[in-house]
Amino acid sequence: MTRKPNLAVVGATGLVGSTFLKVLEERDFPFENLYLMASSKSAGKTVTFKGKDYIVEELNEHSFDKPIDIALFSAGGGTSEKFSPIAAAHGCTVVDNSSAWRMDPEVPLVVPEVNPDDIWKNKGIIANPNCSTIQAMLPIKALHDAYKVKRIVYSTYQAVSGAGMKGLSDLAEGLKGNDQCKAFAHPIVGNALPHIDVFLDNGYTKEEMKMINETHKILGDDSIRVTATTVRVPVRCSHSESINLEFEKPFDLDEARELLRNFPGIIVQDDPKNAVYPLAREAEGKDEVFVGRIRRDFSVDSGMNLWVVADNIRKGAATNAVQIAEKLLERL
Repeated sequence: MTRKPNLAVVGATGLVGSTFLKVLEERDFPFENLYLMASSKSAGKTVTFKGKDYIVEELNEHSFDKPIDIALFSAGGGTSEKFSPIAAAHGCTVVDNSSAWRMDPEVPLVVPEVNPDDIWKNKGIIANPNCSTIQAMLPIKALHDAYKVKRIVYSTYQAVSGAGMKGLSDLAEGLKGNDQCKAFAHPIVGNALPHIDVFLDNGYTKEEMKMINETHKILGDDSIRVTATTVRVPVRCSHSESINLEFEKPFDLDEARELLRNFPGIIVQDDPKNAVYPLAREAEGKDEVFVGRIRRDFSVDSGMNLWVVADNIRKGAATNAVQIAEKLLERL
């Protein structure tokens, strides 16, 4: 790195935006100037970062007239569709957390531990994958490189924070006995809702299709057969996933555990006899992906089951974006 970048955080007052700032501070991300941007509703608010007060600016067409090297976006798909190209046209590299650009063939979709070289294919915009996809990619990549995955079955148990502040509110109010439904179609407390995002004509939800399509793009292999069922559960933070894998090659279970242990960003917690396995509450606030319940699937010739847990707001969103930005520093 030859100099410190000018950095912008767009959507700075939202759930993911505020976590961007927390992660940037924890990781001591270097910068020359920092600009915090949000909608007119949040403009003028004061945010304290590293002991200094910053006034939140209203995002508009002229926000990127000033020199900004990297912008972390988490302000919704519509905002990103409008303002990411403006930022890119001014020489800024956007790391976008919305779904707006993920499947654009011109935009790399990146999990830094999995496909870091795709970062350099960017034309001004890099997409952060869906939270539920990000955490799955680390263990799948570790095993795919060794045994060649040919089929994946995802079953997810996703925290309410994935639906933002309204999701957290629905859970909090539900625990008080108020069956509020601001984020979900039904009360979340006491329920497991097999309904994340909208239903499509093929019977899947958008969330499920995101996992299917993003898996193909990140791994660069459309031949892998993938299916998914995504479920919202009354958990505050951290997504849990049951992942069933079928491989082309035979595998040794102890070797597979070692591959997972040695893969960057993964912590293996796999001692079920002593009730040791990944838990949502323990993953909250952490950046790693936790993997356990590693076992052979005896119903196929070369199959494996995994239980995978990660904080969906950190590794599933903010931390992954900051890690991409850290890679960008290498060529600034």
